[in-house]
Amino acid sequence: MLEKTVGVRESMETPGSQTSLHRANLERVVRAVRMAGSLTQAEIARATGLSAATVSNIVRELKDGGTVEVTPTSAGGRRARSVSLSGDAGIVIGVDFGHTHLRVAVGNLAHQVLAEESEPLDVDASAAEGFDRAEQLVNRLIEATGIGRDKVIGVGLGVPGPIDVSSGTLGSTSILPGWGGINPAEELSARLGVPVHVDNDANLGALGELVWGSGRGVKDLAYIKVASGVGAGLVIDGRVYRGPGGTAGEIGHITLDESGPVCRCGNRGCLETFTAARYVLPLLQPSHGPDLTMERVVQLAREGDPGCRRVIADVGRHIGSGIANLCNLLNPSRVVLGGDLAEAGELVLAPIRDSVGRYAIPSAARQLSLVQGALGARAEVLGALALVLSEMGDSTLLSGTEGAFPAAGPASVPAFT
Repeated sequence: MLEKTVGVRESMETPGSQTSLHRANLERVVRAVRMAGSLTQAEIARATGLSAATVSNIVRELKDGGTVEVTPTSAGGRRARSVSLSGDAGIVIGVDFGHTHLRVAVGNLAHQVLAEESEPLDVDASAAEGFDRAEQLVNRLIEATGIGRDKVIGVGLGVPGPIDVSSGTLGSTSILPGWGGINPAEELSARLGVPVHVDNDANLGALGELVWGSGRGVKDLAYIKVASGVGAGLVIDGRVYRGPGGTAGEIGHITLDESGPVCRCGNRGCLETFTAARYVLPLLQPSHGPDLTMERVVQLAREGDPGCRRVIADVGRHIGSGIANLCNLLNPSRVVLGGDLAEAGELVLAPIRDSVGRYAIPSAARQLSLVQGALGARAEVLGALALVLSEMGDSTLLSGTEGAFPAAGPASVPAFT
């Protein structure tokens, strides 16, 4: 009886055992590669704290199991081996709903975008129509890649409004009135049959710029998206900060003028009422025509149109007031401007800097770097792809080695090309 009991204990995995340690090291290597897209073995050793010999053995094991691919490269003028997750290991999908568009991208675990497409859509009108169109576009792009649906690991979904953490529904029905009571993740997951991770578009824009664009290498930043509305994605110590209720970053509803225009949130004089396209375009439509868009305003301003330049400068000063408040509260080291307005470049960035210099605490203003987003209209959909990989566990990637392991929490998020 005693011998049987001892045998059972010896067959169990105990914390600190060689088997448990080996599994943990496998996870660390896979996670490091998953987050970075590709790393040399020396970079893996630095990222994980493992010895070069241990990394070499683990990479060999993962390569034999089909989890990673190893290709020759160079680093610092020396020959090296680049390690990336196998392109056949699975695909992830990003879906970005804007107020006027739908964009979908399909990427693999080697951080390559395999297919991407955007189409106009009035998202505000009907949630059902939006999900119908998203389902159709996702199916079309999966088919275009020639990869089986069984390879889809998950979907990242961006919506133009705050997500209530407790219910999974939109936190403000005034932003998307046709989406009241809808749980976007559950709705799309039921249609596609895979896990769906949802976040608001500004957070995903911050995620995209953080790991692939103008926010690379920065741990504290704010991504300001100015389009049909105004929102901010906040990154604190390398992670997107959403707040306990999921509504962090609603910079568009900072009050600038208590006697100002009535905002859709019910308050007066919100930042959004002075900067968002729906409020700005009517200022120019009498002189520039009823079909004017923010994209066209930016184009005309760059060509020297005085009215468009004046409006963009005014908008920039208002945005700068909001950013100054962020600087005083959070002291970010970088602010990335996204959305249609960002394409105006220094025409809008210069007046933003002027307001920040005037209203922010001097030490916070001096430390701030204000830059244009690098990803343009793709920031949110690339952030959606990154969201999936940051949320997925490593157990599904290790079936070719020693079996399924517990999922490990993400340390950062991956970049896509």
